[in-house]
Amino acid sequence: MVSHMDGFSGTGLACVRSNRIVFAGLDFAVSPGGALVLSGPNGSGKSSLLRLMAGIARPAAGNISWQGTPISEDPEMFFARMHYVGHRDAVKPALTVRENLSFHAALRPGPTDINAALDRVDLAALADLPARMLSAGQTRRLTLARILATPAPLWLLDEPTIALDYRAVDRLRGAIDDHRAGGGIIVASTNVPLGIDDATTIDLAAHAPEIDALWGDESTGEPAEDVR
Repeated sequence: MVSHMDGFSGTGLACVRSNRIVFAGLDFAVSPGGALVLSGPNGSGKSSLLRLMAGIARPAAGNISWQGTPISEDPEMFFARMHYVGHRDAVKPALTVRENLSFHAALRPGPTDINAALDRVDLAALADLPARMLSAGQTRRLTLARILATPAPLWLLDEPTIALDYRAVDRLRGAIDDHRAGGGIIVASTNVPLGIDDATTIDLAAHAPEIDALWGDESTGEPAEDVR
């Protein structure tokens, strides 16, 4: 059983987007060294849940806690212990590859190891190249290098394999395995198998509300008329 006091957890979570209930009644718990994979079709709320987990947005209902403390109580402490990688690559095209990593590392507490991060994502040879000259896959690898350049126990990864070739995916899996071996926690959304051993999976589609409850007649509970 996962202890909520030493891991990452959420209870009774609900998400509303554009006046639509995306998911409700969702619980999760991940202990140190654990991994949670979020699956489900497009629009099921994988990215929305990760944004709630990262503290970027707040749930319509429920609570999310880090080591037993709600993340909303001390967001600065939580942000210092978390890396979030979204769909968009947070890369400044005018800066070099190394300068991009240095910029992000300067925003975070603790030690940095930019050279090791560049080696891990196979970008060391391009360290002095302006980021605007990178391919889509190289840009994604630079984005992922941020989580390797500065330590944080919690990694929140939204579709981390986008634009990566098989060699880069293998490197990412190795980095995930090493992070978990050191007690780190992984939460990742994906539409393709990530190959993460012993990961718990949550299917967001299983937490979607009934269609009738969303689109039916609120006064009768009956389905709305077909207006095609």
